[in-house]
Amino acid sequence: MYISTSNFNLDYTLDCGQVFRWQRIGEWWVGVVAGYVIHARQVDGGLELQTGLNRDSILRYFRLDDDMLRIYDTINRDVVMDGLIQKYLGLHLIRQEPWECLVSYMASSCKSIPNIKDSISNLCRQYGDDLGGHFSFPSAETLAHTTENHLRQTKLGFRARNILEVARLVDKGELDLEAPIEFEYEEARKLLMGVRGIGPKIADCVLLFAYDKLEAFPADTHILSVMQEHYGQYLDGPANRLNDTIGQFARSYFGDYAGYAQQYLYYSRISARSDLPLC
Repeated sequence: MYISTSNFNLDYTLDCGQVFRWQRIGEWWVGVVAGYVIHARQVDGGLELQTGLNRDSILRYFRLDDDMLRIYDTINRDVVMDGLIQKYLGLHLIRQEPWECLVSYMASSCKSIPNIKDSISNLCRQYGDDLGGHFSFPSAETLAHTTENHLRQTKLGFRARNILEVARLVDKGELDLEAPIEFEYEEARKLLMGVRGIGPKIADCVLLFAYDKLEAFPADTHILSVMQEHYGQYLDGPANRLNDTIGQFARSYFGDYAGYAQQYLYYSRISARSDLPLC
């Protein structure tokens, strides 16, 4: 399959820390999306893909329908962002499946990207379906019927307890993962944060990457650092509310696509240090 693209860079998009199940093998990126193995590489003018997943799903996943010129025009408010846009031109957000995104970010708490990838790979290998050397992401039903001790064997550590609990909530229908689609950002955030193990940062990641809430602005230690460095003069308020202060400022400053600005800022901080924990 070949898809013509503009303002899209596959390497930046898959390497910027937003997804954890893609691996670079030679000139190809290999991942699993919606139960299909995908081999993807960038060629002149577009993407070359080997997969059974349909074209529309590929377009949706890589957000190839995003109007990047409009997004850049909206978030390009200063020399800092202008430089990052020029440096990482073509970095797209990924539109992820909500369940996989939720569990992945619950598994990411205070772990480095290589360790996150390792534990999620173990989770899929142990509980997912074998797709010929690659594995699907396990369903909520599957995880709901395991035990905390078994989940810990995937290197999830203390996170296993919360992931098991959320799997059981979803399996019983007590947590509707379709609901945030219809909610406004604040209401959707409140819903997710009502679940144990989902704090502000995880909720914002899931809303940004799975629910099209492009105003979400996840703030971990890397974002706190880069925001204080470049925009500290705007971040007044108590230290214990700094995450909320940063999000509110980012939405007022970068506008409706604040989440895109976040990913460019975030990538600028982690691009040389993927071993740093995401807390």
